[in-house]
Amino acid sequence: MPTKDLIDGGASNARIKREVAAGRLLRPSRGWISLPGADPVLVRAAQSRVVLTCVTAAARRGLWDVGDDAFHVSVAPHSRPVGEIRARVHWCEPMIPRAPGTLVDSMPNLLAIVADCQPYEQALTIWESAIRRQQMVPETMRTLPLSARGQRILEDARPFADEGTESILFVRLRWLGLPMRRQAMILGHRVDLLIGDRLVIQIDGGHHVDQQRTSDNKHDARLRIAGYHPIRISYWQLMHEWHVVQELILDAIARGLHLAA
Repeated sequence: MPTKDLIDGGASNARIKREVAAGRLLRPSRGWISLPGADPVLVRAAQSRVVLTCVTAAARRGLWDVGDDAFHVSVAPHSRPVGEIRARVHWCEPMIPRAPGTLVDSMPNLLAIVADCQPYEQALTIWESAIRRQQMVPETMRTLPLSARGQRILEDARPFADEGTESILFVRLRWLGLPMRRQAMILGHRVDLLIGDRLVIQIDGGHHVDQQRTSDNKHDARLRIAGYHPIRISYWQLMHEWHVVQELILDAIARGLHLAA
């Protein structure tokens, strides 16, 4: 935390110096104090005088993790990080001013940077994750000065039960120009994606085992009996074998399986 906060809380400079000398407190950088067991990522940010933002801050806040291993930080346009830092640096003024001592960007700020930094598919997935987790209200975001990319993503973003994967699936198939509904309710259960009238795409995550798998199989059987055509894919297939998944879906569409009989 900022040293000033400790002093404002009643600690004296002399006591802080004693605690640092004894190793019970650390000084990551001038004006900062941390405990020896403090979060190393936040300590690193304090040392470099940067703010965690974009996908790094999004993942820390529990939003969809797009797997970007880069360390994304923000500094003021005419500033620079202190010392050597291996990071993707965003030089920009935040839409919402950052209070002194901020180490992790606010949700509106990080989403705005995500929109301008990440490919459309990843950015939309993170925004929809924020909506679903009630960490962002679209109506509030519309009152902020978003970039053109941010405005586009805001208009496209929708909340859904299974965040991430179905957003990616929807974006990748939108070029088909066919009616598609996410989280459509069919026979008492929600399905990840309904293409046309009858083609159902379901995405299995790591939790689709044992009782969940049995329930999924029963619902797939009921869908077939009712005239639907379910295609069930895994997360791995979606992320690493998309060409195979797309070919399956296109073959089904070519045979008219998405159309009502």
